[in-house]
Amino acid sequence: MPLFEVETTSHIMIACVANDQEARAFAESHYPSEEILRVAHRPRDAWVISKRLLGIHTEGDPCVVARDCLAKAQGDKLHAMRLYMQATGTDLDGARKVIETNMVRGW
Repeated sequence: MPLFEVETTSHIMIACVANDQEARAFAESHYPSEEILRVAHRPRDAWVISKRLLGIHTEGDPCVVARDCLAKAQGDKLHAMRLYMQATGTDLDGARKVIETNMVRGW
């Protein structure tokens, strides 16, 4: 089944549905108060997020380090960012991206 990218006023969703109409219905059922801005068929059957394009350049898996820092900081984002910077030598902006990404993922 193909993937569709659906952008609303506040969210970007990836839906595994048969067609454009089902993608719109998916968005409307989950976020009925939001306007659908764009629906696009993804050209492949996978959704890929490039860590390099996000500016995440570390040896090993940066997510493992970030989740460890979040656990040590007990979810305190700023403290976790400091810990991540100390552990990896990453700058503030890079640490923010990795920590915030892992907070969204439910570390």
